[in-house]
Amino acid sequence: MNPAVKDAAHVVDAAAVMGLLRARPRLLALGEPTHGENGLLDLRNDLFRQLVEQEHYRTITIESDCMMGLVVDDYVTSGTGILDEVMDRGFSHGWGAFAGNRELVSWMRAYNDGRPASERLRFAGFDGPLEITNAASPRQALTALHAYLTARVDAGLLPCAAETLDGLCGTDDRWTDPAAMMDPSRSVGRTPEANQLRLLADDLVALLDAQTPGLIAASSRDDWDRARMYGRTATGLLRYHFWMADTSPSRLARLLGVRDSMMAANLLAVAERGPALVNAHNSHLQRDKSRMRMGDLPVEWWSAGAIVSAQLGERYAFLATALGTIRHQGVDAPPPDTVEGLLYALPEDRYVVDARRLAAVLGDVTPTARVSPWFGYAPLDPAHLTGLDGIVFVKDAPPS
Repeated sequence: MNPAVKDAAHVVDAAAVMGLLRARPRLLALGEPTHGENGLLDLRNDLFRQLVEQEHYRTITIESDCMMGLVVDDYVTSGTGILDEVMDRGFSHGWGAFAGNRELVSWMRAYNDGRPASERLRFAGFDGPLEITNAASPRQALTALHAYLTARVDAGLLPCAAETLDGLCGTDDRWTDPAAMMDPSRSVGRTPEANQLRLLADDLVALLDAQTPGLIAASSRDDWDRARMYGRTATGLLRYHFWMADTSPSRLARLLGVRDSMMAANLLAVAERGPALVNAHNSHLQRDKSRMRMGDLPVEWWSAGAIVSAQLGERYAFLATALGTIRHQGVDAPPPDTVEGLLYALPEDRYVVDARRLAAVLGDVTPTARVSPWFGYAPLDPAHLTGLDGIVFVKDAPPS
């Protein structure tokens, strides 16, 4: 065991995490190398509780549909709904089935019970309404934005009637055809109707911005924030569908970039209302450029974390989580010459590591990149060490 590596490791708690940072971040991003491991969600929940109690954080935002997340936020802030239904309707990607997410939502509801609005915890999804196989119709976001404006501005200022939006959207299955993800000819993103919707969405967002003082006075800042999210989502989805119809070699890079830029916009909006813990895959939160191969094609794009970090500077902090083993997924003990192998040699089960100090200890020695035996698990990239504020290491992930 390298003593200098051990000296860079600390117990995982809010005080140790804050001790790694030059300033108290507005967004503290906690990544994960894979989804669905309840051991990692338990660690996240513990850290969030400590941040709430010791550092006055009031929001957690995760890699889930921002529109669906409103269901969770309503439940934790005001008790609206039934927990089982909230877990089913409030999360995308199947995240609502994870025990760690259920425990988080239950704890937040209990914490908020009886507290004034200014002290309540908030929940947000920061992903777009996007799945691996399809992207949602823009109808929900467009009609919600239109309804908000219709109730509060002069009718003559609206660019169209609600029926116009409904007719241009057509049936939702036109937008959600799974075949369009791989076959641009199946996408409706460049049809005349979609092009008209992009113009109308832009006009609705512009009207929302222009009427900001009156809208906040007539409703509330929270309602106005939601309307802004509807606008971001509508324009982002229409942009995503537009590039789904693209036939150029840069199509996939565009799609990945559009998704992460939607994430970044939602994260920046969350940051406006106070300090928040962010939880998502490491690849969405890293500062370095993201790279992958789609078949024989290399693809590059900037992640949400890179975009946000460029704008917030030290008000954005990123802790990547690394795992030693996930034996139930075929991830065995890491080779000793990898970052995970160096950390696996330490005796503790979990700890936070000063990434910059670790990089200095290693000097000119670049660890070997760990090879993943499973598509859903992404090891730490040794080349990205200097872009991390810290590494949360979990030695062994138990079966969920």
